[in-house]
Amino acid sequence: MGIYYNNTIYIIITVFNSEIIMTQQILVAFKNEIPEGKSKIVNVNGNSIAIFNIKGNFFAISNVCAHQGGPVGEGETEGLIVTCPWHGWQFALPSGMCVNFPGPKVDTYKVVIKEDKIFIEI
Repeated sequence: MGIYYNNTIYIIITVFNSEIIMTQQILVAFKNEIPEGKSKIVNVNGNSIAIFNIKGNFFAISNVCAHQGGPVGEGETEGLIVTCPWHGWQFALPSGMCVNFPGPKVDTYKVVIKEDKIFIEI
């Protein structure tokens, strides 16, 4: 495994069953930028992503609602559920699954915390 770092991006190279797997961990925020129960919208490689702080645990999901493209990251949270402000569709932060209409989901991203920095893995 190799790890390469340039202050904002870690590139991780792993060999698994003779296959090379490369992932990137991209710095998206500092922990103190996102108050508890709130979110921050970031743009990573052209994707709008919402980073949520729920009781000190951070979750990253697509900021684009599976219903009509609403800004999920601007929605209110209750526990681990966020409600899209446009039409009330609700999504579980850990899985991205829609909780009030089974089937649809939003993309989720692995969050990695390193000291006070928040990275997402792509």
